[in-house]
Amino acid sequence: MDNQAFEMHGENIRSPSKGKEWPQREERKASWSLMKVFLVCLLACVITTAVGVLVLSLVYVKNPAYIKQTDAKDNGAPSPQPEEKSVDNKFQFLYHLGKSKVYSYPGGEIQWARFRKDANEYESDEEMEFGQSINNHRSQMTFGTLRIKSKGLRAPHWHFNANEHGYLLQGSAWIGVIGADNGMVTTYNVTAGQVIFFPRNTVHWIKNVGSEDCLFLLFFTTHEELQTLDVDDAFFSTPEDIAARALQPPGGVNFIRTFKKQVEDQAVNLPPNLDELVQSANYVQSPDNLVWQYFYNLKGSTEYPFPGGAFQWARYRRNATGLNDTEKIFSESLNKHENTLTLATLRISSNGLGQPHFHFNANEMGYVISGCGQVGVILSGATASFNIGIGDVIFFPVGTQHYIKSVCDEDLLLILAYSTGNQLETLRMNEYFRGTADHILAQLFLKEQAEFQNFPTAARN
Repeated sequence: MDNQAFEMHGENIRSPSKGKEWPQREERKASWSLMKVFLVCLLACVITTAVGVLVLSLVYVKNPAYIKQTDAKDNGAPSPQPEEKSVDNKFQFLYHLGKSKVYSYPGGEIQWARFRKDANEYESDEEMEFGQSINNHRSQMTFGTLRIKSKGLRAPHWHFNANEHGYLLQGSAWIGVIGADNGMVTTYNVTAGQVIFFPRNTVHWIKNVGSEDCLFLLFFTTHEELQTLDVDDAFFSTPEDIAARALQPPGGVNFIRTFKKQVEDQAVNLPPNLDELVQSANYVQSPDNLVWQYFYNLKGSTEYPFPGGAFQWARYRRNATGLNDTEKIFSESLNKHENTLTLATLRISSNGLGQPHFHFNANEMGYVISGCGQVGVILSGATASFNIGIGDVIFFPVGTQHYIKSVCDEDLLLILAYSTGNQLETLRMNEYFRGTADHILAQLFLKEQAEFQNFPTAARN
């Protein structure tokens, strides 16, 4: 029997009037759905294009060379690559200080081999390479040359973050140092070849008392930017009433107001009317027990020869045997203060060699005083070989094997600083070869064991 319910439902579907309306509605719905898909796709394309343009704009701003490459027509030639600056890795260890910027003052000038926080303050890529190297290796050393004209004065000042060690290369000077707490003042005279020492935060000055320029070679115990305050800057930054109450001059504040602030930086001072200002000057020499805390007669000290050259040392020694009373004072002063340096002059005769070696407990920095030479450096992952001449600064990180050879007819003379106030610890190539078992060397270098008996006994330098 037929299912009437089904038939009725079927008749509704097949009804002529209904059968025309249903397809039309479905067609309209389908058309609207296609339109929505089209609009969505169009919107997606617009957004994608906008994002792409924005990305390319950002790329162009940061790297115009990239756009220039992609815009180039394909004519079969290889596309040009953007230039990449490459700095020779020798400048991690070498700086041509003689070619660097000169900071001029009324009484002299200063040049620096140092780290700068602001990369824009470097004058060249080579200077940046050296500055970043001494900072990355935490060298505890910054180097500078200080030239003071006759009668010129390195203004009284102090350093917040470094001890200062200096070597007088030329001229004669009168030094003043003001100690802590009781304000004990020590003054003394220095001549060429002698060493000065100023502990961190110690007020000190340097006055040229000769007829020729003074030239100091200075090492500071920091690999960050040196922080210094001159006495005149401190004075003019202090409120007048505060300065008057502290100094208590006759006339009080009115007297303080008569102080004149000079237009130019007075780091190295030399006013044109100096003879009118100063009627008499005394250059007092303090007792030896005070002076030798801050002074060492390096030129007059013992020479330590090695084949091809000699050292002279301004240093701390655990065993004070052989030191005279004043030398002991200097040795103990270095060791008493934190982060002090060991100084030395190294003289290498023509074609002489300071053989390959490294230091266990110190970075090394040096300045070429005279002659010319060749340097070799071996650091983990980097080697360098380069020539050095007068005015060059060299740097060897702790543990870095290096050698220095004289290649001129004249002697090669350097002033060297080591970042330790303790006794310097060094190992030379001849020592570690002689100290290694001959069968170990035979296995390593593929040579017969007996051949390693031919090395002479290690000679120290």
